[in-house]
Formats: sequence, structure tokens, C-alpha cells
Amino acid sequence: MTQHVPLLIGGEFVQSETSQWLPVTNPATQEVLAQVPCATSAEVDRAVSVAQQAFDSWKETAVGDRARLMLRYQALLKEHHDELAELLAQETGKTFEDAKGDVWRGIEVVEHACNIASLSMGETVENVARKIDCYSVTQPLGVCVGITPFNFPAMIPLWMFPMAIACGNTFVLKPSEQDPLTPMRLAELFKEAGAPDGLLQIVHGTKDVVNQLLTHKDTPAISFVGSVAVGEHIYRTGTDHMKRVQAFAGAKNHMVVMPDASKNQVISNIAGASVGAGGQRCMAISVAVFVGESRQWIEEVRDALAKVRPGAWNDPQAGYGPLINPQARERVLRLIQEGKDAGADCILDGSECAVEGYPDGNWVGPTMFRNVTRDMSIYQEEIFGPVLIALEVDTLDEAIALINENPYGNGTSIFTSSGAAARKYQHEIKVGQVGINVPVPVPLPMFSFTGWRKSFYGDQHAYGKQAVKFYTETKTVTARWFEDDIVSGPNMTIQLK
Repeated sequence: MTQHVPLLIGGEFVQSETSQWLPVTNPATQEVLAQVPCATSAEVDRAVSVAQQAFDSWKETAVGDRARLMLRYQALLKEHHDELAELLAQETGKTFEDAKGDVWRGIEVVEHACNIASLSMGETVENVARKIDCYSVTQPLGVCVGITPFNFPAMIPLWMFPMAIACGNTFVLKPSEQDPLTPMRLAELFKEAGAPDGLLQIVHGTKDVVNQLLTHKDTPAISFVGSVAVGEHIYRTGTDHMKRVQAFAGAKNHMVVMPDASKNQVISNIAGASVGAGGQRCMAISVAVFVGESRQWIEEVRDALAKVRPGAWNDPQAGYGPLINPQARERVLRLIQEGKDAGADCILDGSECAVEGYPDGNWVGPTMFRNVTRDMSIYQEEIFGPVLIALEVDTLDEAIALINENPYGNGTSIFTSSGAAARKYQHEIKVGQVGINVPVPVPLPMFSFTGWRKSFYGDQHAYGKQAVKFYTETKTVTARWFEDDIVSGPNMTIQLK
């Protein structure tokens, strides 16, 4: 009998009363692993209500007790690490090693949450004016909401609810309906760690559930990771309802290759960073920019990619697994064909990829393009598949200008042996996260994870919108734009007159 994924409300795993269920499938076989519900409006309301009630007592819980809950939780996650990875691999298609990395990066965040006491301290200054002292305190917000994507069903939920709960908030999680089994197992272990009933709720569904959470009067903070279109909707809807929103959206990450870089290091890193996880990650390198004489390495990069073989999660020789669903595969194949039709040179074509024993898998083989122009859809759109674009420029200045003109600004990297080139790149590039001889610059939990431009919508953008409103109403602020109609952090200059 097919498993029916429950909801988590008030500390109990309960079956939804919905009439709408969606299949959870194995991407390598199309086998239905479970049925996931689209929660009813009443169930979503109940989840938020229970979380609000739990907040009233949890916010008064001693910070040391919150930290000890996280200590117990991270110990259980480590104990069940491989079990979680196997479950994750089966429902996402990731290789077992990739799945283990997904789980471990989430565990690192829970470890960070164990240090919540020192992270929650306020500030004090005496005599800000004569005989007047000033201090600040850090307080929880209330019921926080997390909306998470399919590609990291362990890491990204663990980015969200442990930190929020450790800070004294309660949480409602809406995981991806495509792979909900891993988040549900995370919740089971959280209960086993001794989490009081009501701290964590899980509801499933699609846009109707999301919109209800975005507009609910008792959800003051929203966190999201996913596509640009959904990220923009969540940011606009949430802020229109006066909520704090951080929305991590799409990417088109560039890796710059200088002629003085280590060729073997470059080739090895491009291969892993471009097609690892099937390219289904927001930090994947999808564009390699070869500067000057480094263009001579392009054919060797192609040869290295051609050796990467996709396969099932339990195949130790597989470099990556299938795409998440047939629709994702068809989209990637469409973009590959559009690149060919537009005149780009497809020097490695994975469109006809097949894996022995898995005829129904969502397979796309490593693919590489050369002679791509900036107006082509394969450069303009986030492909989210194992496709690498090779661009060629003559100078580092050209590479920087190219990347700064791209609408995305999530992550980038440069490979060079020159400290001067590395410093220039880091200083002049308008991208949120920069790697120097590191292909995927993902920070550890004690640092911020962010992006610029269309890769992130959050407090900086809200500040920019307020500045525009202030200018139009009072004429006392001048603002300068470098991108679309959204003002963002260092890309904005405000001068009071």
C-alpha cells in the first residue's frame, strides 16, 4: 500500500483530510514512493494557531534549554546520518555521497544553533547623553515560515527551523511536495530530541498553501529558497502584508579562468561544479569564462565532462543522478535545443543520455556549449541541469564587466595564481559570494548566505523600495539604479541634501 505522508500539527503526525494528493516518485524509475497531501485551509490555519500558542511559552524558555535541545538534535542527526542520506537519495535521485553532503551541511547549521546564547546578546552603551544609558535586546519574532525547494530537502530546512526555534520562535515548514519524506524524518528526530509539541509544524501543498502562509496575520517572517518567479512572488506578497521576507532565488554563476591558473585544478573543479548534483543547485557553475590563453583548455574541459557518468543513487561510479522529474528534464532538453538552433556550438551533447537498467529515469548527460552569445536563452536563463557554457574574453576587465551585466548575482569564482588579480576580482565584482580558487563559494553557518540582484530578495531590497518611495514623496533623496527597478545594497547610492 502506498504511504500517505502526514502533516505535523501540535506535535502529532496526522493524516490530512484533503481530497487532493500528489505522487512522490523515484526520479530514476518513476516508482511512486508515497502520496503527499495538499493541506486544507483549515489545517494550515490550525498549524499556525498551534505554533502561535506554543510561542507564548517557548519564548520564555531559558536560552540554555533551547541550546541543549539543539545539542540533542544534532547528536541524533549524526547518529542517523546515513539513514537520512539513503532516504534523501531515493526521493531526489542524488548519489549517496551527494546526499550525505546534503545532510551534513544541515547538521553543521544545527551545531551552530547550539551556540545560540552567545549569538543572542544585545548591546549596551553608557552615557549616550548625560546620565543616560542605552541598551538593546534581541527578542524572538513569533511564528516563522519556511518554504523550501526540492534540491536540498535536508540542508535547507535545517538552515531554517533550528536557528529560528533556537532564537525563541516557533516554525511552520512547507517543504517541497516533490520530496517531503526527508523533511518528515527530520521532524521525527526533532521530536525524539525532546522538542515540545507545537514548536515545529509541517504542512504540505502547492501555491494555495504558500499564499495562505504569506498572508496569514500571525506569520511575521518568511524564508524561501527556490526559483526567481516564485521568489519574486513570495517577496512581493509577503512585504505587501508587512512581513519580513528573505527570498533566495535563481542564479547564473560564472567561474573565471585566468591563464596563470593551475590547469589541472581548473579542469577538475569545473567538472564537479558544473554537473555535480545534475546541475540542480543554485551554486552550480553554469558559465566558465576563459580569459586569454586559457581558452586553449576548453577542449580538455569537455573531455573531462565526457567522463562523468550519471547513474542511480546506489551506483558508486555515478557522478550524479537523474533530474527531479520528467518536466525538469524536458525543460533542460528544450534549452539545449534552443542553444543549437541559435547557432551555439554544442561540443558535448547529453540529450540522448541513457542509463542501463533505468530506462524511465530523468537522465541528461553532461553537455557543453561554445560560441554562445549573451542574447541566447541558454545564457539568459538558469538551466538547472548538467549544462556548461564556455565563454571567451581577452582580459579580466572584460570578464568582470560581463558578469556584472548579468541579472543574477548569487555566486562566482576566479582561478588564478595572481594575488593582484584575485583582489581586483573580489573588489570589483557585483556578486554576493566570491570564491578564490574555490569553485562553489558556499559559506559555513557562521557566515551569511546571500546573493545580489535577482538572486536574493530581502531587507536590502526593502530598504531600496523605501528609498524610492521617500524620494518620490519628498524630493529629498536622490537614488541611482544599476539594475531593473529594484535597488540593492552596494548598487544604490543615497545622498541626503
